[in-house]
Amino acid sequence: MGKIKTIEYFRVLPRWLFVKITDEHGNHGWGEATLEGHSQAVEGCLDAMIQRFVGYEADNIEHLWQTAHRHSFYRGGPVLMSALAGIDIALWDLLSRRLGLPLHVLLGGAVRNKIKVYSWIGGDRPRDVEAAAKERYAQGFRAVKMNATEDVDWLDSPKALETSVERCRIVKALGMDVGLDFHGRLHKPMAKQLAKALEPHRPLFIEEPLLSEHYEGIKQLSGLTTIPIALGERLYSRWDVKRFLHDTSIDILQPDISHCGGISEIRRIAHMAEAYDVALAPHCPLGPIALAACMQVAMCTPNFTIQEMGLTIHYNTEAGAYDITNYIVDQGVWDVRDGYVDGLKGVGLGIEVDEEEVRKVAKTANAWAPKGFVGPDGSIREW
Repeated sequence: MGKIKTIEYFRVLPRWLFVKITDEHGNHGWGEATLEGHSQAVEGCLDAMIQRFVGYEADNIEHLWQTAHRHSFYRGGPVLMSALAGIDIALWDLLSRRLGLPLHVLLGGAVRNKIKVYSWIGGDRPRDVEAAAKERYAQGFRAVKMNATEDVDWLDSPKALETSVERCRIVKALGMDVGLDFHGRLHKPMAKQLAKALEPHRPLFIEEPLLSEHYEGIKQLSGLTTIPIALGERLYSRWDVKRFLHDTSIDILQPDISHCGGISEIRRIAHMAEAYDVALAPHCPLGPIALAACMQVAMCTPNFTIQEMGLTIHYNTEAGAYDITNYIVDQGVWDVRDGYVDGLKGVGLGIEVDEEEVRKVAKTANAWAPKGFVGPDGSIREW
């Protein structure tokens, strides 16, 4: 046992927010509180949590989680839950490091020895997908994901969807599985059409076919297609998730471990999903700490199915040289072989953070700004 002595956070390129917790005995752990485009808001929340939780017992992870969530009165939402996630992940890392065990051992032990993964191709405005998919195949991936469309109007010409179907066909012809991320860009008139047009090509899943707030539309769409429906990155707790499970409108849950309250909450969400025969495929186009936390959860979660990896995702390459292979000592932990990454075997999260690089980059890193689309008439479109 040891009381929390310090909680620090570090904004680093390309768009990540890391958290380090140290206890009074010098034990430490790392977490990730990244909320893309809203780093300053999470940092403000972390400032308040630092004042509140320094001096708490570091081992009492659940008590701290409950205090942060239930004694805040205004609970949930992306900012609070992302800040809490960074602290929660760091505390689990600290505890398992202190005990000299891989984190998944504390969560019940391994149910698999390697983890199925996929990565991104195509960018925000998908293009050159054949060459990109071939490159991913050479890297060891057997599944990829891409944005289904560019920006689309509320009701657009059906021609706007033709290239989406063609891109899916091209990638499938290479022998790879492909998930299509609608990204909440489409509204119901267009989403229904695209799901039907894609169905003969059998994508791995369609993601966020509508924004998560349109739960009634997602329920309707689920009755119109046989393609598995995935969503969850904009659901921040088990209470946000339960409506979709009760409606039996989704097949794959994609909570983001850095948005939904960390390891403690994503485990609860996974257990709920299993009871409804829904698979877990965590959202994670984020940094190496979040990815390692996801990998630890995947190791011990029976209904886990596939893990997103942000390796050379377009958001990273836009920032230059920073990727999930940065900020860690052993880059080989992310090696992909025939569609899988070996289970992380080291203590804690299974990675060693390069603290010197983190502190150096954090001195000058600017916050990543949210993106958006504007239609030809000047109106806002979903991004």
